[in-house]
Amino acid sequence: MSTKILIVEDEPKLAGLLRDYLLQATFTPACLANGLEVVPWVRSHHPDLVLLDLMLPGRDGMEICKEIRQFSTVPIIMITARVEEIDRLLGLELGADDYICKPFSPREVVARVKAVLRRAAVSIPQGLAFDESRYKATLHGQALDLTAVEFKLFSFLAANPGRLYSRDQLMERIYPDQRIVSDRTIDSHIKKLRRKIAEVAPSEELIHSVYGVGYKFEQN
Repeated sequence: MSTKILIVEDEPKLAGLLRDYLLQATFTPACLANGLEVVPWVRSHHPDLVLLDLMLPGRDGMEICKEIRQFSTVPIIMITARVEEIDRLLGLELGADDYICKPFSPREVVARVKAVLRRAAVSIPQGLAFDESRYKATLHGQALDLTAVEFKLFSFLAANPGRLYSRDQLMERIYPDQRIVSDRTIDSHIKKLRRKIAEVAPSEELIHSVYGVGYKFEQN
């Protein structure tokens, strides 16, 4: 199966150059120039990686990245000419996987794409599969009957194995509308999630708690 790369860049020459280099590297690139088109495209086409320019007509790249992170763990590489934004680009609250500063070499972009995809492939947990379009998860081929919130929580933790997240950080991920809920809501979701995992794989403990800090995904 070909690896789909979405290029979001409003400079036609640069977008075309990136497309040509990615084609030479045997990727399947697609191009968008307007920020308003990106989220619907990602939802319907499920790319393997997004190259996302920061400055776009219609919608800012940071806003797009944040919204994509509400429903997808697809790797995102931000492209920026604003060096002062780099710290924010890589912040947890944004969720970008890497950044590239303009001007850049197209060969460097291809190398970064390959590196980020390798990291993403390594982080895929064994026996787990997530269908983000239908909010369906399977463990060792057996379906987990998860709610939408449980799916978001589980897929996010599983995409970042070994990384510890506080309740507040997890709440920001699964409640992006910033509704007022108790931080113990996360505990309740984790408890239900663990129970459903145990029904399928009773010998596996995938969601680990660190007392007073938060939760992380780790396979035995």
